[in-house]
Amino acid sequence: MMNELHRAYLNLGSNIEPEKNLPQAVKLLKDFGNIEAISSVWETKSVGYDSANFLNACVLLLTSFEPGELKEKIIRPIERQLGRIRNGNKNAPRTIDIDVVLFDQTPHNLETWNHAFVIIPLTELIPNFEHPVEKKMLGQVAEQNQVWIIKRTDVTIF
Repeated sequence: MMNELHRAYLNLGSNIEPEKNLPQAVKLLKDFGNIEAISSVWETKSVGYDSANFLNACVLLLTSFEPGELKEKIIRPIERQLGRIRNGNKNAPRTIDIDVVLFDQTPHNLETWNHAFVIIPLTELIPNFEHPVEKKMLGQVAEQNQVWIIKRTDVTIF
């Protein structure tokens, strides 16, 4: 019997060699499920820390893993493999950061849902999903969040 596939929307971010690390993260994620969709790459200022700008994107991963397994067996090992160092400062520069933002229809990491680096790429994949806090469609919320975000057509991650 085949395991049920879940729809995991992941936000990927990097501000240390992002042109190398974002595509590498996508390549490694493909080993654990099917990548069904990938947003454009977006450049944003670092939040809460004075450091290099981030490149961010969202991917839709179809996976048989549950959220906890996804984080511990896939995401954390990929982050470590790509040189992510967790030093207690959640806003420090990083080679890669992978967060589950939506699992099936359940929002995760709600504190990130008010940042353009999550909302804008996610909107490309699911514009008609209702924002869990704003109670508006993501497309509407995205329009209000385009304060400082640049679409990077020169960077591809697949």
